Amino acid sequence: MRVRDWQDILSDVAESGADADGWRAVAGDRRDGIGEDLYLGHPDAGVYQLKTYAKNPFEVQGVGTELARRIDDDLDPLFPQQADGRFGFQQGIEDEDEAEAAAKRLGSVVETHADAPTTPGDFFEDVMGALDSPAYGPMEYDAYDRLEGLDDLADEFEEAERMLNADLDDLVDESSVDRGFQ
Repeated sequence: MRVRDWQDILSDVAESGADADGWRAVAGDRRDGIGEDLYLGHPDAGVYQLKTYAKNPFEVQGVGTELARRIDDDLDPLFPQQADGRFGFQQGIEDEDEAEAAAKRLGSVVETHADAPTTPGDFFEDVMGALDSPAYGPMEYDAYDRLEGLDDLADEFEEAERMLNADLDDLVDESSVDRGFQ
């Protein structure tokens, strides 16, 4: 298991080639220390864990790793099939023409959904498709408490949990953030 920068893990997810809408996530506060835990899973692309913290309002730092090459029968119940929350992420658009094309696609989706009776889930799916999101799906998340699902995943991947906690704690100590913004 290799511990790497959290953004490198997200790049791996984006470049995995897996069905974008097949991803599932569980996220929330870390068990010990400042920051958050995020587990991303896809049946064919694997399971990833990220630990991050806000160094200041403009900078997030963190670490992550690949935990498994796919979601097997033991891991499947730990990830939501459906949830009240959703997640998605984008890689930055670097080309002006590409940005204009994405804006037009997004505008078309918004117009279509404004004129037709649709569900929030349908709207979310269409927005992610219009923006060509590499990964999105249901997410269990609690901003105020630690979810039981996070503890179950941490227990399942106990060694990774210890290693990532140690590395994130080192990042926090090196930045002298402790409990406030720098």
